[in-house]
Amino acid sequence: MWSRNFSLFCAGRGIARLGDTMAPVALATGLVLSGYGAGVVGAVLASMTACFAGFVVFGGVVADRVDNRVLMIGADLVRVVVQAVMAGLFFTGHIVVWQICLLSAVNGICAALFQPGLPTLIPRIVADVQGANGIIRTVESLTTMAGPAVAGALVGLTEPGAVFAAYAFTYLVSAICLALLRLPSADRSRAAKGSSFRSELVQGWQEFRSRTWLWGAIVIWMVLMVSSWGPMIPLIATEVVSEHGPRTLGLVNSAMGAGMVAGALVAMRVRPVRPLRAGAVALLLYWLQPASVALGLPVPLIAVGLAAAGAANAFWGVMWTTSILTLVPTEVRSRVRAYDVAATAALMPVGQALAGPASEIFGVREVLGFNAVMAMGAAVALLSVPAIRNLRKVDGRGTSEAPRAAVEESAGDEA
Repeated sequence: MWSRNFSLFCAGRGIARLGDTMAPVALATGLVLSGYGAGVVGAVLASMTACFAGFVVFGGVVADRVDNRVLMIGADLVRVVVQAVMAGLFFTGHIVVWQICLLSAVNGICAALFQPGLPTLIPRIVADVQGANGIIRTVESLTTMAGPAVAGALVGLTEPGAVFAAYAFTYLVSAICLALLRLPSADRSRAAKGSSFRSELVQGWQEFRSRTWLWGAIVIWMVLMVSSWGPMIPLIATEVVSEHGPRTLGLVNSAMGAGMVAGALVAMRVRPVRPLRAGAVALLLYWLQPASVALGLPVPLIAVGLAAAGAANAFWGVMWTTSILTLVPTEVRSRVRAYDVAATAALMPVGQALAGPASEIFGVREVLGFNAVMAMGAAVALLSVPAIRNLRKVDGRGTSEAPRAAVEESAGDEA
């Protein structure tokens, strides 16, 4: 698996992920030191998230029409410029909120153009899609653990502008790694000649909704985002910091990162015949993340709960991504993946926005208890849908014909 192409790709993804996890620390610190509050920080982050969710579906159509590697390199290079400008603003102290929001919005649009190309690019690099996804998830988990610490150290030694300069450099490295890949020519036949942008958008939606296992799992995840995942993130941070201090929050988050690494490593080795069933079984542990804080457990047990949840989430993520990469035809894969990302990304901020009002009405621990119940309910719901539970894997790169046969077999099992 560790070919020249995959090594370059994996290095680019890991370094870019490191920058992505550094940016929020630098952004929050820089804005607060400039006299702005949490509302401005939230507005800046929301501008990026909203543009990403709003444009990612269109990015999927573009990725299926052109050479996705060229599109991804272009998105990375634009983000190099965006983060360099951001660094300059913080270095000079010329902080204007609308300018920061605009730059964040452009960054979100670039991410929307970059992300849908990944599903089509990975099978062109390596034949073992599940193993590759496991390795990539492991590397991203490790850099997720390291990113905030690196950002904090840079801010302490220099200033927030230095973090954005480093952030720009990570995108440059990502673009260089993509440019150095030696790939066969992209399959131009996947975009029908003379087809309009709108017709390809509609075709992607038709392919998406024709697969019960796909849209069924995403509907469940949309509910999970609003009812559990979204509210849980700020509430756990608030409760842990208020009860045990900020250093403890870093400790338990590191434990969750370690669990993600473990889950990804297991996913590299375990090859279940029904991958989504195995992933849903793993998600039965996810409720431990909010429950450990809601119950007021000691810090070591909270760390165990977050580690178990991190492992479950990483294992599911590898099973889910591998299923899309092997069961969805190449010619529509980017568009289908874009609908997946757009649906979940759009509802994450909704859940986060509900966290504050809900905790004021019911209490932080009570809401976290509800989050735990909904997390368990989501795992049970995934297992209760026959199309999800009975979906069979397809080995190798996956083709337009083999995945359709597997879906038909799964549909027959459901019938």
